[in-house]
Amino acid sequence: MTVPLSILDLATIGKGQTAAESFAGSVAIAQLAEELGYRRIWYAEHHNMSSIASSATSVLIAHIAAHTESIRLGAGGVMLPNHSPLTIAEQFGTLETLHPGRIDLGLGRAPGSDQNTLRALRRDPMSSDSFPQDVLELQGYLTGPTRIQGVEATPGKGTDVPLYILGSSLFGARLAAQLGLPYAFASHFAPNALQDAVAIYRREFKPSAQLGAPHVIAGVNVIAADSASEAQEMLQATKRARVSLFFGNGTVFSDDEADMILDSPQGQHLAQMMKYSAVGTPDVVLEYLDAFTAHADADELIVAHQSTGTGARLGSVELLAQVAGLARV
Repeated sequence: MTVPLSILDLATIGKGQTAAESFAGSVAIAQLAEELGYRRIWYAEHHNMSSIASSATSVLIAHIAAHTESIRLGAGGVMLPNHSPLTIAEQFGTLETLHPGRIDLGLGRAPGSDQNTLRALRRDPMSSDSFPQDVLELQGYLTGPTRIQGVEATPGKGTDVPLYILGSSLFGARLAAQLGLPYAFASHFAPNALQDAVAIYRREFKPSAQLGAPHVIAGVNVIAADSASEAQEMLQATKRARVSLFFGNGTVFSDDEADMILDSPQGQHLAQMMKYSAVGTPDVVLEYLDAFTAHADADELIVAHQSTGTGARLGSVELLAQVAGLARV
């Protein structure tokens, strides 16, 4: 690989699995990724999703950090409109204080859930409108000076936790460029605006104290297996699981039911979300990722190893590291 490889761990709760088993799997993935030489692992904030266990993102990061030694860990991302900037500064200031030099803070403005869940979160539907100002307020708590006189984050002040803007539209690209922050595009599930967003970000980027030149992280799905047929079976299982996640409303569909939905227009849209996916044997996956790096004009790839089981994800993590030539720690 010509660029660093990182991992987005969705902390998936597989069929018949518990959240505790999901967390144990995330620890195993992080420990293996650290050993194999991946750059960082991020965890995303989602709510009211029965198959995703990363809702308390900062707590999960703390747990993973306590079971690893050197790999960078962070949020990919915290949905800032769901929180006060001060609270997030305190949480990630605490993480950075406990695990210095290892913590990232990716920020998104999407709710990460549905309208009923927004009400349960006590979230103001208009809070995303203040996202740029909230990012600046949060940055002030971490790097100084504070933007609210007399209010400091403890822990947090002076920790200089690096911020990343996450997005899947042109809005996030322009904000990241204006603030001089790294930009991570969610092309692993929202592929359509990837090239336009990256072009705008690079063209409009203004250097900052944190970052002197643009840095683009592009998301991509990966399923690496020993055989092409095994990889395709894992891909189909992943798509079926997504049908239950997005259309099930608490119902888990049978394989036949999920396949029928995947053949429908709604299912085709779901499949389109996984447009950028490297699936197959390690050599095929590597060839795809090399081409995708150029296509996305990316400085770093963050890969979501997709499978319904921890064992298969661990295998994909290792196969990709081997073929990509990552350096073992």
